[in-house]
Amino acid sequence: MEDGYQNRTAFIKGAKDIAKEVKRQASKKVGRGVDRVTDEYSSRSYSRFEEDDDYPPSVGGASQDGGGGGGGYYRGDSQAGGAEEEDGGGHSDSTEGHDEDDEIYEGEYQGIPRAESGVKEGLAGGPSSVGGAGGAQGYGDAAGAVAAEAERRKDQEELAQQYETILQECGHGKFQWTLYFVLGLALMADGVEIFVVGFVLPSAEKDMCLSEPNKSMLGLIVYLGMMVGAFLWGALADRIGRRQSLLISLSINSVFSFFSSFVQGYSTFLFCRLLSGVGIGGSIPIVFSYYSEFLAQEKRGEHLSWLCMFWMIGGIYASAMAWAIIPHYGWSFQMGSAYQFHSWRVFVLVCALPSVAAIIALSVMPESPRFYLENGKHDEGWMILKQVHDTNMRAKGFPEKVFSVTTIKTVKQMDELVDTGTDTPVWRRYKLKIMSLAQQIKNNFLACFNPEYKRTTFMLMAVWFTMSFSYYGLTVWFPDMIKYIEKQEYESKTKTFTKERVEHVTFNFTLENQVHREGQYFNDKFLNLKMKSMVFEDSIFEECYFEDITSTNTFFRNCTFIATLFYNTDLFKYRFVNSKLVNSTFLHNKEGCMLDFSDDNNAYMIYFVSFLGSLAVLPGNIVSALLMDKIGRLRMLAGSSVISCVSCFFLMFGSNESGMIALLCLFGGISIASWNALDVLTVELYPSDKRTTAFGFLNALCKLAAVLGISIFQSFVGITKAVPILFAAGALAAGSFLATKLPETQGRVLQ
Repeated sequence: MEDGYQNRTAFIKGAKDIAKEVKRQASKKVGRGVDRVTDEYSSRSYSRFEEDDDYPPSVGGASQDGGGGGGGYYRGDSQAGGAEEEDGGGHSDSTEGHDEDDEIYEGEYQGIPRAESGVKEGLAGGPSSVGGAGGAQGYGDAAGAVAAEAERRKDQEELAQQYETILQECGHGKFQWTLYFVLGLALMADGVEIFVVGFVLPSAEKDMCLSEPNKSMLGLIVYLGMMVGAFLWGALADRIGRRQSLLISLSINSVFSFFSSFVQGYSTFLFCRLLSGVGIGGSIPIVFSYYSEFLAQEKRGEHLSWLCMFWMIGGIYASAMAWAIIPHYGWSFQMGSAYQFHSWRVFVLVCALPSVAAIIALSVMPESPRFYLENGKHDEGWMILKQVHDTNMRAKGFPEKVFSVTTIKTVKQMDELVDTGTDTPVWRRYKLKIMSLAQQIKNNFLACFNPEYKRTTFMLMAVWFTMSFSYYGLTVWFPDMIKYIEKQEYESKTKTFTKERVEHVTFNFTLENQVHREGQYFNDKFLNLKMKSMVFEDSIFEECYFEDITSTNTFFRNCTFIATLFYNTDLFKYRFVNSKLVNSTFLHNKEGCMLDFSDDNNAYMIYFVSFLGSLAVLPGNIVSALLMDKIGRLRMLAGSSVISCVSCFFLMFGSNESGMIALLCLFGGISIASWNALDVLTVELYPSDKRTTAFGFLNALCKLAAVLGISIFQSFVGITKAVPILFAAGALAAGSFLATKLPETQGRVLQ
């Protein structure tokens, strides 16, 4: 019985094995048939790159030199040789396990096609990626390193060509527009950050009792933070990914923007705004690089220019929120004199919302597939590109269209992994990882100055510096000039009273913009009033009573006070210049600096000017977006810079407030096209593995130039117009000339 049972079991097992083998062979034959049907379509979609003189063997030719391991890039391309097809050695393994052991490919359950062995070997810094064909020896010698770099360069060129074709197959649709609005929120947060400190400064300087040097530092600290952040996050985005770096940077910006709205001291507020600037500094270099890697060649210039509009929207949002919130002093509370939460702090809190919204939206978006492919992660890149394709096809009403790509070229990695060992302490592991990451960032940054990119990098540095120096210098100089003109006009209306004698009079109304000389005041009462720009010189106050006084720019010079009582006033000692106090008493003086209620009109003017300046760039944004892919990046950059240079000379004729505002709008509307073209050029002139590093460095240089421009231009306010205008015009002229020496990138495949 036992022998019969065993024979029957063996027979059943053998039958199952035969059935499995038949099924597997049948699947292979069906797969080959499907591949033959789709082969003609795949060849047509890729034929234009096969005919390129720069790549005569075609991208698929990697199979001939071993780069692709004998596998094509599209469904059906794996049957490169007829003999291999007949032998079954070149069939597609998209949904089949290994023939020998019937093992399951790790990505098969997700529908990810199997990457060919030549592509898969050497990924992610493994030993084979360092050793390459040499195996154990590696690229230790100079000749090996050169060969490895040449092979890596060739892989990058093949990937760039194939990636462009894949993006064209994926189309431009719902996915790109969704990403457009998500990344637009991050760019909007950058635009808001520029305006925050300038809007809150008139209120914060009173709330925190800021001196002039403190106010200047608070205005510049954001630019310094953004300078550090641009370089830091731009460099990290090339190593850990665009999406992850952007999420971290926006999170830092949100957290410290939130804290800055509650902290009370000047030092802590300065520190929070510094770190908030460091966080948002990564927005511009990452956003443009990230979005460009989802755009096909014919759409890239236009849609990157449309993306720039969100910076304008950020300025409009900040101006509108400041106008709506800051003047409402009822939106505040305080706990004694130690903790105050005024309306300007509510405004700071509201300005963090775009950054928070960007974090939430970005959390559901994928990483750049180009970043994955450049770092040897084939499966991750393929899945995201398939997601882009399927999302767009469903939105266009073609859900049946299949993503035809089976294998994508990946770049061999040359970064050696640091073996920390299992017994290494945790802190030491992190230290080694950080040191390794820092070394990789350093090498990547220095690579931007290699002979191949050296000239381009120095040219771009000059263009970024000159444009930033003139743009930021003038845009900050404009409001300061408007304030100076307002101040002159205000002082021209000052009323002067001399040798007046006032007795037994009660003043309970606002006193403003007056000068009283050699006056005598006897038994007078000053009750519940505001003094703004009041000056008393060589006057005598005898048996007078001051109660509940709020003062701004008010001083008593060479005055004498006899038997006078001050109750609940902010007339502190520094307001009495060379004055004598005889039998006079101060009771319950107001503590700290009170908000300046009398500057409402001036604050509204600041918000209004910023609102108009932001809105004025709308025409320039539209024109640059429509023409960027038609006339080219260089013509747009140089032409806009020349027109901006000419418009600077019109500033000489701005003698009143309305004229200066109009000229500000004109300059901003023209110069925005230069910025859009420069952003697109910077993205397209560097390869993917150096793109955000180079962009971050140039953007950091831009912020340094902004700090220099603001500092220099402000020093000439009220002195002369000619020097700032000549500085700005000269910088723009130099920038436009150097821009013509840059290579044109219109029509190029993204490196």
